Amino acid sequence: MVRVLSPTERLRLATLILNDLVGQQLPSVDYSDIWTEEDQIDLINFSLQYAATTLSDTEGG
Repeated sequence: MVRVLSPTERLRLATLILNDLVGQQLPSVDYSDIWTEEDQIDLINFSLQYAATTLSDTEGG
């Protein structure tokens, strides 16, 4: 149904939708400072993987 609208009408519809979403002020990002155990495990795993990749690159060269 949206495809049959003119570009001007689509822009107006998009504006209405975005203004409605802004008016709801739903939290889309969690800004908490709390690290869950899963966050900590992910960080450790990434760090270990990065270290292993970095070390293997320097040892191979």
